[in-house]
Amino acid sequence: MESIDLNKIISVIRKIPFNKYIITLGIAAVWMLFFDTNSLPTRWDYDRKIHNLKREISFYKKEIEETKRRTTELQTNDRNLEKFAREQYLMKKEDEDIFIIEE
Repeated sequence: MESIDLNKIISVIRKIPFNKYIITLGIAAVWMLFFDTNSLPTRWDYDRKIHNLKREISFYKKEIEETKRRTTELQTNDRNLEKFAREQYLMKKEDEDIFIIEE
């Protein structure tokens, strides 16, 4: 088994140029990438939330358009209004009976 020569390790480490500016820049970069309030994980989380909110906006815009279409349809056609009232509110005429079938 070969023994580790501590002097060789120290001489190799001393050959690596340690500049105080490079060390400071490295520490600052690590801090900004992982520990700052605007770090990469935080940015990824915000991007995911933005994506989800855009999907919700798209969904609700479609819902609004569908509701506007149905409202216009109900306001312009009495037959559709009667159909809507019968289906949604279980309204009936005096001489009718309503049977509700649950599945």
